Amino acid sequence: MINQKPNVGIVGTGIYVPEKRMTAKEISEATQGYWTEEAVKEKLGIIEKSVPDTEDGTQEMGVKAGLHAIERTGIDPKDIDLILCMGEEWKEYPLTTSGIYIQEQIGAVNAWAIDIQQRCCTTVAAMKIAKDMMMSDDDIKIAMVVGGYRNGDFVDYSDKNMSMMYNLSAGGGAIILKKNYNKNLLLGSHIISDGSLARDAGVEIGGTTNPINKENIDEAYKSLRLMNPQHMKDRLNEVSMSNWINCIDKAFEKSGVSKDELGYLAVLHFKKSMYKYMIDLLNLTEDQSIYLNSYGHMGQVDQILSLHLGLENNKINDGTVISMIAAGIGYAWAANVIKWGPAE
Repeated sequence: MINQKPNVGIVGTGIYVPEKRMTAKEISEATQGYWTEEAVKEKLGIIEKSVPDTEDGTQEMGVKAGLHAIERTGIDPKDIDLILCMGEEWKEYPLTTSGIYIQEQIGAVNAWAIDIQQRCCTTVAAMKIAKDMMMSDDDIKIAMVVGGYRNGDFVDYSDKNMSMMYNLSAGGGAIILKKNYNKNLLLGSHIISDGSLARDAGVEIGGTTNPINKENIDEAYKSLRLMNPQHMKDRLNEVSMSNWINCIDKAFEKSGVSKDELGYLAVLHFKKSMYKYMIDLLNLTEDQSIYLNSYGHMGQVDQILSLHLGLENNKINDGTVISMIAAGIGYAWAANVIKWGPAE
């Protein structure tokens, strides 16, 4: 038997998607007709999106996704050594640690857990962190990246500046990684962040600077905003695409894989024209990706969802080279490379 180099591979995924939906027609109505139903479908790329029901808390959706991953992979939760929670800060109870809650609910009694945050880039970043930790710590052999997302609760559809976030939806995702798994290898990753955009977008009311009070409470819960829209637009136009391509190029370079081998793009949901532009730029066909126009944008869950759907739809097979790409307000850009199937 050939001795394999130390590696980290993907054992499997788990997904939770709420049944409740908001349609393009309902989004149009929420904008008071400013966006037509057709424009929501064709320009924003939303046929419908998942929205949370009363029991779909951020942490609970992470639990459901984690249990789904355990069920699908057959991993004993007691064998999980590390849980990195990529779930959002908007959750059932502020200041509770989501990863530790999920750890308890899925029975990962021998793990330790920590929450990490990079908005919609968190899953790609967490996978890199998990791999780096596993390669440097003999005690960590199995890790789960897991969490939930429902930041769409804060969207004010009457705010014309917020059309880029009308797609925010809800769901949970989990991905299990194993040291020396010798298949489905997570290879290189690259991440860029730009602090000049750190406060251009966010929830404006509810923190220590602008606390919630009896006068602003109704406004507060719909105050996810572009707080500096012109700067954000200008800066993103200047650096966003070049940073994204740089992340992809560097991830492939670190992986020792030619970008020409890319066979599946696990991409977040964004407007339709940007999706087509990215597919064309990477010399792919739309059959080599899945546009999440029936799901919306579940933040950092998107990459796990896309991988999950790609496998279910036989778009990913042994030998397929995958790249997960992400971008998150703050601003951050990320990409990784995965080689599916047995290690060579």
